Amino acid sequence: MHLIKDENGNVIPHGGDEHHHDHGHNHEHCGSCEDGCSGNCTDEVVALLNYMLSHNEHHAEELDQMAENLKKMGMEDAAKTIKEGVADFQKGNMRLGLALTLVKEHLKEA
Repeated sequence: MHLIKDENGNVIPHGGDEHHHDHGHNHEHCGSCEDGCSGNCTDEVVALLNYMLSHNEHHAEELDQMAENLKKMGMEDAAKTIKEGVADFQKGNMRLGLALTLVKEHLKEA
């Protein structure tokens, strides 16, 4: 469960409804790719990139909502800074998406 706490350790409600997502990575690693990936290693890369993209998009949405809430509270400077961070986050997600597409294209060629 993803909890936000204040400086005293009290849980701060966010996002309206409770939500859960697992930060653990329950998958087998193929080992070192220094010797070249084979077998499940490429499957692992595709699965992990898919997971990270979805996970990051969820957090970008949460941060965007946080910025909106701060703006309503009169904290425009903080809201603007978070929005800029979300834009950077989204640029990173675009790069991850492109990497995922490239990996899938290479797998088709193999």
